[in-house]
Amino acid sequence: MYEKFAKRIFDIVLSLIGLIVLSPVLLIFTVIGAILMRGNPFFLQPRPGKIDPKTGREKIFLLIKFRSMTDKRDEHGNLLPDDERLNKYGEWLRSSSCDELPELLNILIGDMSLVGPRPQLVRDMVFMTDAQRRRHSVLPGLTGLAQCNGRNNMSWEQKFAYDLKYIENITLWGDIKILAKTAVKVFQKEGISEDGRATALDFGDYLLENELVDFEAYLQRQNEAIDLIRGR
Repeated sequence: MYEKFAKRIFDIVLSLIGLIVLSPVLLIFTVIGAILMRGNPFFLQPRPGKIDPKTGREKIFLLIKFRSMTDKRDEHGNLLPDDERLNKYGEWLRSSSCDELPELLNILIGDMSLVGPRPQLVRDMVFMTDAQRRRHSVLPGLTGLAQCNGRNNMSWEQKFAYDLKYIENITLWGDIKILAKTAVKVFQKEGISEDGRATALDFGDYLLENELVDFEAYLQRQNEAIDLIRGR
C-alpha cells in the first residue's frame, strides 16, 4: 500500500515543503554559484529513471543540481581533470550535499523520490547486468540504502547490492530510517568520494580498470549511452 500509493504523496508533500522552506537558501546558492562558477549555477544531466512498463526501458530525465565544478579548459579547449575544476566552493557544496537540493524539484514533478536507488549516469547504466538494472523498477532517490551506509566510498557491487535489497522491501518506516541515517552521514561528512579520488569512478571505467570488460566492448557501450541520451 505504501509503495504503490502513499510513497508518492509522501514525496510530494515533503519536497514541496522543502522547496518553500529552503527557497531563500536556494536563491542565495543560485546567486553565489553564478558568481563563483562564472555563469550558469545549475548542472543538468540526463540520468536513467524508472522503467516505463509500456516500453520496458528506463525513462531518461534531466537531473538538476547546483554546479560544483567549473568549466576550466586547457589550451586545446578540453576540460581539465575533475580535481582541477573542483574549487573550494564546489568541495563545500559536495561535502554538505547542498548541491543536491535542486533535486527536490525532480521529486516534486515525479522523476525522482526522496528515497530510492541513486540515479547513476546513463553511461553507467549501459554496463549494468539485467539483474543490476532491476534497481530501475522504482523511482531513483535523493538518497538510498547505499548512501546511508557509505555514500560514494564503497564498491559498485556493494552499491548495487544495497539498491536491490531496498527494492525488495519498501516501507514508510524504512524510508524514514534511511532519511535519518543519511542526515547523520551528511553531518559527519563521511564517504563523500572514493578514497584518493576527487570524484567517484564511473562504472564503465571501473570495469575497464579492473579488466572486467575489454576496450572494444567499453567503446561500444559508451556509444550506446550517447544514442540513448540523444533519443530521450
